[in-house]
Amino acid sequence: MSSLSREEITKVKNSLKEKGYKLTPQRRAIVDIIVENEGSHLTTEELYDLVKRECPEIGLATVYRTVQLLEEMGILCKLDLNDGCNRYELVHEDENHHHHHLICKACGKVLEVQGDLLEELEKTIENKYDFEVKDHSVKFYGICSDCNHKKA
Repeated sequence: MSSLSREEITKVKNSLKEKGYKLTPQRRAIVDIIVENEGSHLTTEELYDLVKRECPEIGLATVYRTVQLLEEMGILCKLDLNDGCNRYELVHEDENHHHHHLICKACGKVLEVQGDLLEELEKTIENKYDFEVKDHSVKFYGICSDCNHKKA
């Protein structure tokens, strides 16, 4: 099982401590699973199923509370992909904006678009409307290459 680096654990630990919480073994297991599955955009239930393998005594309510806490602390970001489920991903300090997502309407796969493709558009909006853009979220819906190849 790959784990968070010592530096990342220290950051999470300090963030929890500042809010009056401890990095319990259950919270540590949840954060580890999120890191190991980065890019998977797990739901809370999927996260619970994976954490339960490492930590069989953990309850679903503990996972829900921990995910909510990590989101409030800015460690996790909630994604609404219009599928009725909240999904979560890690927030990286070096990202100015959330990245964009490609969502397959056939199989539900979610792909991340690397790089911010909207910088020029943001500048145009800021200048034209005198509006300071702080963040944006873009989702593209379509058919992934795997599903396209199945048709052929």
